[in-house]
Amino acid sequence: MLKSYLIPRISQWGITIFIGITVTFIIPRMIPGDPVERTLSSLGSLQTLDPRAVENLKEVLADLYGLGGTQLDQYINFWKRLVRGDLGPSLSSFPTPVTEIIAKGLPWTVGLLTTSTLISWLLGVILGTLAGYSPSSVKWQIIDKVFISIYPIPHYILALILVMIFSYYFPIFPLVGGSSGKPALSWAYISSIFEHSLLPATSLIFLSTAFRFIMAKALTTTVVGSDYVKYAETAGLEKWRIVLFYITRNTMLPQITDLGLSLGSVFGGALIIEIVFSYPGIGYSLYMGVFQADFNLILGITIFSIVGIATAALLVDLSYPLLDPRVRYK
Repeated sequence: MLKSYLIPRISQWGITIFIGITVTFIIPRMIPGDPVERTLSSLGSLQTLDPRAVENLKEVLADLYGLGGTQLDQYINFWKRLVRGDLGPSLSSFPTPVTEIIAKGLPWTVGLLTTSTLISWLLGVILGTLAGYSPSSVKWQIIDKVFISIYPIPHYILALILVMIFSYYFPIFPLVGGSSGKPALSWAYISSIFEHSLLPATSLIFLSTAFRFIMAKALTTTVVGSDYVKYAETAGLEKWRIVLFYITRNTMLPQITDLGLSLGSVFGGALIIEIVFSYPGIGYSLYMGVFQADFNLILGITIFSIVGIATAALLVDLSYPLLDPRVRYK
């Protein structure tokens, strides 16, 4: 079991992270423009400085940005810094370290996306399974048509509609930001977090639930006609037992995979949602980094996303033997 199942998957996890980080190292360096010159231009006129001082400043900035030496030297130094947890300074918020920017935005993104992902997954699985088990019910037919109708709507369209209705025409919820006031362990501050996150979370939950509802219903439809379900119905088992132990259990593997990968992609942030609501997560920071050609910040957030998704895929793979005896047998 260790050699045939665990070691290959851990090796694949390491190779995926290595290749992904290498690719993200190369791509930002293909962006036109010199970040050192861009930083110098943002500092104002340097004509009054000694030319040697300007050259020394360029060398210092190149070293801070990891741009000194050849491409191979940069790549080796990049891995050395990465092992130490040093991603360099942000080019657009110099001299703030990239790790500090990520540390500020990550709790907001993780809190918003983890909560909305878990809620939408539970709602989608429960509602989709029940709808698939009772396809002739008028109630579930109506719910099915509603979710099928809203599924093609992009997240940002619903987000803009919610902003226009509940923040502009009827200013019930805040328009931008993640909270109000200074951070404190008080009800006023905690409630402001809920107020600011309700609209972005609603736009994520509503449409994600539609996708998971359709998937759960399709999986249930393929299982509901199986012999073991028919046998359980003939034996007179309660409906909830059939749904829980005979249908849900046998449709759980692909849905666990979806949940794991969705939680892994949390590190990438909900880019469009955070932009629409100006939510202070790493998705919004990534947008600003792309807009300002801040490849240190782009690289840092992308690394978090790569490690998160790869780790989620690894954990999903490792959970399969616990969920399905057939995997253990193989």
